Amino acid sequence: MAVAAGIMVPHPPLIVPDVGRGQEILIKDTIKAYQEAAGMAAELKPDTIVVISPHAVMYADYFHVSPGKEARGDFGRFMAPQIGVEAGYDEAFVRELDRLCGDDDFPMGTEGEREKELDHGTLVPLYFINQHYRDYKLVRIGGSGLSFADHYRAGRYIARAAENLGRSVFIVASGDLSHKLRGDGPYGYSVQGPEYDERIMDVMGKAEFGELLAFPEDFCEKAGECGHRSFAMMAGAMDKKAVMPRRLTYEGPFGVGYGICTFRVTGDDGRRGFLELYESCQREACKKRQMEDDDYVSLARRSLEYYVHEGRMIPFGRAEEGLPEEMLQTRAGVFVSVRKGGALRGCIGTIAPVCRNIAEEIIQNAVSAGIHDPRFPSVRREELSFLEYSVDVLGETEQIQGEDQLDPLRYGVIVTKGRKRGLLLPNLEGVDTVRKQLSIARQKAGIGEDETDVQLERFEVIRHGAKS
Repeated sequence: MAVAAGIMVPHPPLIVPDVGRGQEILIKDTIKAYQEAAGMAAELKPDTIVVISPHAVMYADYFHVSPGKEARGDFGRFMAPQIGVEAGYDEAFVRELDRLCGDDDFPMGTEGEREKELDHGTLVPLYFINQHYRDYKLVRIGGSGLSFADHYRAGRYIARAAENLGRSVFIVASGDLSHKLRGDGPYGYSVQGPEYDERIMDVMGKAEFGELLAFPEDFCEKAGECGHRSFAMMAGAMDKKAVMPRRLTYEGPFGVGYGICTFRVTGDDGRRGFLELYESCQREACKKRQMEDDDYVSLARRSLEYYVHEGRMIPFGRAEEGLPEEMLQTRAGVFVSVRKGGALRGCIGTIAPVCRNIAEEIIQNAVSAGIHDPRFPSVRREELSFLEYSVDVLGETEQIQGEDQLDPLRYGVIVTKGRKRGLLLPNLEGVDTVRKQLSIARQKAGIGEDETDVQLERFEVIRHGAKS
């Protein structure tokens, strides 16, 4: 017994008639497909239904599995409190999943429960499934801010728990597609929105799960999707399994994409070990990039790798061997950025030099970017071969009198008011206007958009390595 099947489904509350009050007729094809997908549960009669919801408890660096004996929820937030769902949790499954992840030090478990009520990403799928089948126990899992590859890896732990316990498991990957399909929609329009939906429906319709890992995270963010991580986790639960996919429907009348696909596991297929294939390609790509690293980027890489392996800073005498004089005789502020799979993994720097030379500045800031950036968990040893680095050496700052002296492609900016100070580097993807550059810099400094008497400074950088 193991994972028997899975479904990819959206979770618009208005699909429930008491919430939609007639609007649901505009997604009648989605409702019909939902009933068909939910009917698979009645056909297969699984012991356990695992719902992966982006609206369950979510942490940046941890996958939360809901603990307890049971849970309930209703559509009160959507003016229909009379429509509710109750479910008993599969406590043994949760314990086994928690044990497996704990043994491997994988960041997934039951810690940090914040909201016991079922979220609408769980309620909507169970609303349909319960019309066909109720003899199951529930496992509810939230996504995280970790990579798509880590979500796939989390899915593999679900499969291992199912196999260890002899459970027949049905996976529900709950998630809408792009929220940015139309200018008059609730989130506006982005060109990446329709592009994402077309691409994801092709990938999922063919069960080409390896492609899920290759979507750039910044592209997904611009598309405004909410289900990609759910889909990747479900894919991981079907790792090395033969899968029969069916694309049932796609609609987007409200500016949000709703796609439904079903996946029936038909046996084993070792060729579908997509995580290993993806990571092998990533390693090779990183190796090729490393061959092009200059001395600045190479030092950043060596510094962080040494710290992760040894637990201490690389000895400077060892680090400086072969470095050009300009790195040893010059002082400057330096920012080191670390990226993984196209997404920022850490960025720390100094506006003005605090070390004896640029080389020492790089060493300190590379370790800080990988270990001490409060926005991200510390880099793990197994991540090192997938990381990209860039080093920005800052020029002298100069005070300016107004926004007309800024250019987000050429100049970085520093905004200051009292003790509040924020910096933004130049030539960042997506930051193409002075207004946006200043808005982000103010936000980083904690300076409100309407606050006046703000001092502006600009600076240029010499960038080494990948774009920050």
